[in-house]
Amino acid sequence: MSAVQRWLDEHPPHVIADELARMDAVSAMVPFRLLDKDRALAVFEELDPVDQQQLLMGLRDRAFGDLVEAMDPDDRARMLQEAPAKVVQRVLAGLSPQERRMTAALLGYPEGSVGRVMTPETVPLPRQLTAGQALEVVRDRGADAETVYTLPVVDGERRLVGVTGLRELFLAPPGRPVAELTDTGVARVRDIEPAEDAARLMRETNLLALPVVDSEDRLVGLLTIDDAVEVIEAADTEDATRQSGAGPWPGHYMFVSVWQLARSRAIWLLLLIVAATLTVNVLQIFEATLEEVTALALFIPLLVGTGGNAGAQAATATVRALAVGEVRGSDLLRVVWRECRVGLLLGAMLAVVGMVVGTILVGSDIALVVALSLVVICSWAATVGAVMPLLAKRLRIDPAVVSAPMVTTLVDASGLIIYFLTARAVLGL
Repeated sequence: MSAVQRWLDEHPPHVIADELARMDAVSAMVPFRLLDKDRALAVFEELDPVDQQQLLMGLRDRAFGDLVEAMDPDDRARMLQEAPAKVVQRVLAGLSPQERRMTAALLGYPEGSVGRVMTPETVPLPRQLTAGQALEVVRDRGADAETVYTLPVVDGERRLVGVTGLRELFLAPPGRPVAELTDTGVARVRDIEPAEDAARLMRETNLLALPVVDSEDRLVGLLTIDDAVEVIEAADTEDATRQSGAGPWPGHYMFVSVWQLARSRAIWLLLLIVAATLTVNVLQIFEATLEEVTALALFIPLLVGTGGNAGAQAATATVRALAVGEVRGSDLLRVVWRECRVGLLLGAMLAVVGMVVGTILVGSDIALVVALSLVVICSWAATVGAVMPLLAKRLRIDPAVVSAPMVTTLVDASGLIIYFLTARAVLGL
């Protein structure tokens, strides 16, 4: 046990949390109980919500209550938003009335909204204060706030005027009005807006904290940089899994069960295998063409793979551009024109290779079919791969759901049609 204690003392909270996430709930409780109160909280807040829930259920009532009471309200709400009802009830029952009210208020916001992940523990400054008076307010109330580096400035009805910073207050003469130190043009977001949009706005504006207001522009909280990073990480992780043709899974990859991993992928594979029947149908339609020129079959894998890859590249680029705000739904025609030209250029490059290889293997006639098909297929695949996420966005569907495997499967079938129609035209079949 002394070796475990020594290891815990020598490593930072995020490393300890990663090791605990790799253990089952029973095994993780042993080292977790060896941590002092402050380090236990720091480690606990580094864990994913699923791992937090498992640890909590193994704690005795007193340790349980102390831990959940010490958590920040936004971290507590994040943990509870997907927790079983018995966990939620136990956590809320163990909180003080004030902490319970703040947590319940955050959970009352729509799922995925910035209100769910903001911190309500702020230090708002009335705009009529001086710098010296504002510093006294920070000293009196700062211990209960999640951050004092970004300080909202409000009017008499708590409407947001702007923000100032601890640095500005500290460096200003004590008698200088806070209103003169306030940035009134700072970005702000509504509490019901998507958390991902708010987090990406923070990244674009280089803010450490983003004010969150209600429908009447009254301050309700701040989105802090640590929560914004978690929101972006979660969104990017979900997009990456969906683009690969799988669903996201809860918890640490190394500890999640094989059944959960298989379940997250199975539904997508079933959908893709149904979509792949289109390719089989196309081959049946052009069976006579294949029987007449069997050499055409040699290049089917090459053309199918190339078209699928080109479509997947375009889909991935478009989903990423949508996520970071570089492309909007209104840019559909511009994206179509752009990707069509990119596909033509790629197809022309590959056609040169296809012409040389085809001529060596089967002769110039079929090589010409392959080369022309590559140009058309690459242009078509890049266009389809870019358009589908944009159409999904317009239909209020997550663009990542239109994943690269789905685009690849659809392009495979249409690519074969292009190939065989080109062969009939060039070879006179």
